[in-house]
Amino acid sequence: MSLLPDDSLLTIRRLATQDVATAARWDAFVLMCPEATFFHRAGWQNIVRDVFHHDTYFLYAEMDGRIQGVLPLGHVNSWLFGSALTSLPFAVYGGVAAINTPAAEALELEAQHIAKRLGVAHLELRNVNLRHIDWPTQDLYVTFRKEILAEEEANMLAIPRKQRAMVRKGIKNALTSEIDDTVDRFFLLFSDNVHRHGTPALPKKYFKALMTVFGSDCEVLTVVAPDGRPLSSVISFYFRDEVLPYYAGDFEPARDLAANDFKYWELMRRACARGLKVFDYGRSKQGTGPYAFKKNWGFEPKPLHYQYCLYKRDAIPQNNPSNAKYQLMISAWRRMPLSLANWLGPFVVRNLG
Repeated sequence: MSLLPDDSLLTIRRLATQDVATAARWDAFVLMCPEATFFHRAGWQNIVRDVFHHDTYFLYAEMDGRIQGVLPLGHVNSWLFGSALTSLPFAVYGGVAAINTPAAEALELEAQHIAKRLGVAHLELRNVNLRHIDWPTQDLYVTFRKEILAEEEANMLAIPRKQRAMVRKGIKNALTSEIDDTVDRFFLLFSDNVHRHGTPALPKKYFKALMTVFGSDCEVLTVVAPDGRPLSSVISFYFRDEVLPYYAGDFEPARDLAANDFKYWELMRRACARGLKVFDYGRSKQGTGPYAFKKNWGFEPKPLHYQYCLYKRDAIPQNNPSNAKYQLMISAWRRMPLSLANWLGPFVVRNLG
């Protein structure tokens, strides 16, 4: 716990991993705070600690017994990429979520104190909105969000013509969608997909943990062919009146059958039926295939502002597949047997965050 320099009544505390009562208050605050996202939920602390074995610093600002702001942080001490304090590892959104400026500033100040004490190379806050014009800012990523209309047919007609034709192709191919109780089919498709792209797969136990921790707010939808073969699958998060498809995978035949297009339409259609208001297509790197795919759906990109305090670096780290220095590694990973890649992948990916 720490006090503000002027000895005000606002205090900064660290959420204890076994403090169920405070975690419930934390989540109640996140649910009502306009700046908060699904990735500010308290459950991420146990996932980051238990699955990836990273230390966490889930900070909250409190005054008169009421939470004023939260800042979830994870310390990724990587032998591959160095040491970083991040809000939040394995999340696309992060940074401070607060209802007033003093709470936000106090949380960021405490994060900087922790970063310096840990001796990290940098502090990274994955802000949706720009907070500091003088902080180094990563401009690589954008997010795509769009309103879900009240009627199913209106959502179909809102999809641009060429993309709508792909959705109708999937329907014509008699594809169907199913909600899975386990991550088994998803992981089979996901691991095959990322292997084809030359990147390591997150461990299966991570996806199991997501379903355990977040319950009905974490859902697996799988598209199957008429003969029952799984073709494409997605794990989505539900937060307030939004749906966020977050992890996806497919087999190669999925593209010819328009299974991926059908998958996202089914997710949108089901969200419409549930009365949800926002379809959050999530983060993409500018100039990539996923970026173009989401644009084809009629979604417009909105910049994300990942901001940094650099302590032992001269520039923002570029630990992503677009970095030319990783191309040899990506090529080698594609040639690796899938079973070996799935065994080795978790040891590598935990260092990425």
